[in-house]
Amino acid sequence: MNIYVTIMTKRQIEARRDRAQTRQRIVHAAVALHEELGPAATTISAIANRAGVQRLTVYRHFPDERALLGACSSDWNAQHPVPDPAVWAGHADPCERIRVALTALYGYYRDGEGMLTSVLRDEGDVPALAEVMEPFHAYLRELASSLATGWGVRAEAQRVIRAVAGHAVQFETYRSLAEQDLGVREAADLMAELVSAVAERRGEDQRGCSRDM
Repeated sequence: MNIYVTIMTKRQIEARRDRAQTRQRIVHAAVALHEELGPAATTISAIANRAGVQRLTVYRHFPDERALLGACSSDWNAQHPVPDPAVWAGHADPCERIRVALTALYGYYRDGEGMLTSVLRDEGDVPALAEVMEPFHAYLRELASSLATGWGVRAEAQRVIRAVAGHAVQFETYRSLAEQDLGVREAADLMAELVSAVAERRGEDQRGCSRDM
C-alpha cells in the first residue's frame, strides 16, 4: 500500500511539473509573438506552433484571451519591473525628483521599447488587453501626480503642471525624443526643464531646473 501511494505521488508530482513546464512554454511563446507581431495579430495557432503544442493544449491552460494576456503580462513584468517610486521619493527638491524619476522611467521604456510599442499600439483593438494594461496606466497617473507636487504654486497652476508632467511620463513622449537621437538622460533632463519652466512661469516659488546638457 505504501509503495502504491509513493508511486502515485511521484506520478502526480511529475504530471504537475510537466503541466507547469508546458504552461511556461506557452506563455513564453505568446510573449515573444506579442512583441514581434503585437497581441492583435497573434493567433492561438501561432502560439501553439511556437510552443510546440496543440491548439487544444493552449486552450486547456488558458480558456480565454484575458487569462492568456494576464499570464503574459505577469511574466513580462517580472522580467521588466516598472521603476520603484522609492528611488525618487526621498528627493524634496521637485527639480531633482522629476529628473531622477524620468531618468528611471525612460530607461525602463528604452529597455522594453519593443513590447511596449506593440501592446500600446494594439490596446484599443483588444478589450482584454486594455484591462490588463490598466495597472500600468494607473502607475503613470500616480507618477505624474507625484511629480506635479512640491512646486509651491496655487491650484490652477498645479493643474497645468500636472498636465505637463502627465505628458512627460508617457511612452510616446520618450519615443518621440529618442527618435530625435536624445539619450535617456538627455530626454529626462529636457522634460524636467519643461516642467520646471511651466512651474516657474505660473508659480510663486521661482525655482528652475536648468542644467547644461
